[in-house]
Amino acid sequence: MAIVRNSSSALTFHTLVLAKSQSGDLNKGVFVLPVSGHGVSWNVRQVKSGAIRHGVVRAVAEVSTKKESKSLDHLGLDMVAEGELREKGFLGMRKTKLVCTIGPACCSSEELERLAMGGMNVARLNMCHGTREWHRNVIRRIKKLNEQRRFCVSVMIDTEGSQIFVVDHGAPSSLKAEEGSIWLFTAKKFEGSLPFTVQANYEGFSEGIIVGDELVIDGGMASFEVIEKIGHDLRCKCTDPGLLLPGAKLSFWREGVLVERNYGLPTLSVKDWADIEFGISEGVDLIAMSFVNDADSVKHLKNCLSTNSAKSIKVLAKIESLDSLQKLEEIAEASDGIMVARGDLGVEIPLEQIPTVQEEITHICRQLNKPVIIASQLLESMVEYPTPTRAEVADVSEAVRQYADALMLSGESAIGSYGQKALSVLQMVSSRMELWSREENRQSNLHTRQLGELLHERIAEETCNSAVEMANNLGVDAIFVYTKHGEMASLLSRNRPYSPIFAFTSDSATQMALNLRWGVTPLLVDLSDDMEDNISKTIDLMRTKGVIKAGDAVLVVSDLTPARASSTASQSIQVKTVV
Repeated sequence: MAIVRNSSSALTFHTLVLAKSQSGDLNKGVFVLPVSGHGVSWNVRQVKSGAIRHGVVRAVAEVSTKKESKSLDHLGLDMVAEGELREKGFLGMRKTKLVCTIGPACCSSEELERLAMGGMNVARLNMCHGTREWHRNVIRRIKKLNEQRRFCVSVMIDTEGSQIFVVDHGAPSSLKAEEGSIWLFTAKKFEGSLPFTVQANYEGFSEGIIVGDELVIDGGMASFEVIEKIGHDLRCKCTDPGLLLPGAKLSFWREGVLVERNYGLPTLSVKDWADIEFGISEGVDLIAMSFVNDADSVKHLKNCLSTNSAKSIKVLAKIESLDSLQKLEEIAEASDGIMVARGDLGVEIPLEQIPTVQEEITHICRQLNKPVIIASQLLESMVEYPTPTRAEVADVSEAVRQYADALMLSGESAIGSYGQKALSVLQMVSSRMELWSREENRQSNLHTRQLGELLHERIAEETCNSAVEMANNLGVDAIFVYTKHGEMASLLSRNRPYSPIFAFTSDSATQMALNLRWGVTPLLVDLSDDMEDNISKTIDLMRTKGVIKAGDAVLVVSDLTPARASSTASQSIQVKTVV
């Protein structure tokens, strides 16, 4: 294997490109491009006209799509992505992913289909609510829609965690607590709902609490003053009116300081392990761990999944406590992604720190190549009202500006009356903000830390870094990546290119995991051992679909192992123009 180095680049490519063949013959449809550490400055017009003649990165100017398809006879393109591509073109495709929490308001097949059509990429099931049978029915409805209606919606379950501080009023929807009203918070079990009574999940929820303490629901949705303690129960007066949602979380404050209590309970309860076993049996794609305080619990769950699950299930850690924030980097490194649970996190840190903490978490996740979901109260007012506040729109825009991978609806979709409208707001705002960022050339230059230790891992990183730089400066229409486990697709996404990323994979678990990645449209296809054949046939299928046309330029990379030792397709950056 020849090693070709370019002194103007930090890259070292292990490829069979010969040093004497660093010029191109456009009559044969092949030419090569230099990669410079100072930036690639050509555009598609130069590429198509053959103005570029020197370098070490192989590129193919034109690709014929006339060949008959053998191993590839189906293009697993999500119908929503296909429709968006037809309507808006490559650069108009939304890159920020959307997660919807499924609840009583949107659990029917019809409602789920509307959410999928509206742009839902991931369906979240909160295991705090609903029966096992209810969750099973929802999961199977989603899988049926994926199969029959050609959607690509991933399923994520969210563990309950050691719910020390969770209360429920027993009603199916939210209740309004009025100022001055008196409520009883009790650990006694009862069926259904009782007037002005809230049931705590944990008998010792009131330990250490004294009269005069402040009880805060869901980080500020409503507040109460403890006026009497009766055994384990608390009588409280509402001081700040607001909504009490089913399964709300509570915290206690004394003289403006959070009352900290550590009961030494495990991150995953007995119920959580039963829910995880249920998730494995139902073939879920993602598991979000609640109340993660260290990396060990994440590693333990991942080890259990690798032993007990036939498919690859990704583990996301929820950052919702001061402990998890202080150990953020080690938790992120151990997990497959992060969810910023701002509601619970806002209980434990000052409110004014939330914006900067959110940005820091997003930045660290990009550095570590982990997808990050911004969750909690994005459009909270839309639980009750059909339009968001302007402040909520600004909040969503800021998350998109920070290049978060995904935005999540919670109560807005699960129990709200306007879930479809809330999803459309996220879709419109994220699309517009992405367009504005591109128009204003505000693409953030991430000073990436090196992730790989082995040579082949570092080659993959540097290849993707340069591929995105080339794609941006050349103005290609799309980036195609052929991947087995999604690694190179994630590395491309990490760099937030202008062009959409189409990830072709033959592994369904990889397809569903990539649903969380910024700018990645995963496609499930049957890939052969011949990379050139894969490229020609996928372009042919996309052209047949009418989503790619003559003159479109695509940049191609791959992490697939070539069938022949002489093949360089998996070790090169190619630029192809459809003819």
